[in-house]
Amino acid sequence: MSIYDYSVPKPNGELLNLADYKGKVILIVNTATGCGFTPHYKPLEEMYEKYHEAGLEIIDVPCNQFAGQTPGTDEEIHQFCTLRYNTKFPQMKKSDVNGENALPLFDYLKSQKGFEGFGSGMKAFAMAAMLKVMDSDYKNKPDIKWNFTKFVVDREGKVVARFEPTIDMAEVAKCVAKLI
Repeated sequence: MSIYDYSVPKPNGELLNLADYKGKVILIVNTATGCGFTPHYKPLEEMYEKYHEAGLEIIDVPCNQFAGQTPGTDEEIHQFCTLRYNTKFPQMKKSDVNGENALPLFDYLKSQKGFEGFGSGMKAFAMAAMLKVMDSDYKNKPDIKWNFTKFVVDREGKVVARFEPTIDMAEVAKCVAKLI
């Protein structure tokens, strides 16, 4: 299987086929509207505006699996993002990214790039401490740990990077810029 064998449900019930993005750089992110990392929408939109014409696509998958931080409907989530962050990249249907109801796309992404750590700094330390209480073996599992985990896919369809939400968005932007 490759990334292009997957699809993601849109809020209207249609499917976004990743095969439609062949030859593009794809950034796939699970998002939340009520999270401390929600301001990541701003640099995500900046990247989209800067690189979309050059071949960047962003797939935004709202997810309510992490502390219930995405409680709204798909329409409410879309309104929040467009009004608050002026997002123009498409949002998908709110979906699970872990567990038995996880989108198959996220199972594939996790199989390609497992968890490699939260980096350094206060947010990384806090995230690690919180997760250790929830699951002492979290480091050894590829699961998505929190909202705003990002996967970057190159133009050939290879998952080249995984960025935890604690990683500076400038690092994500550098990775995308190299691939554009």
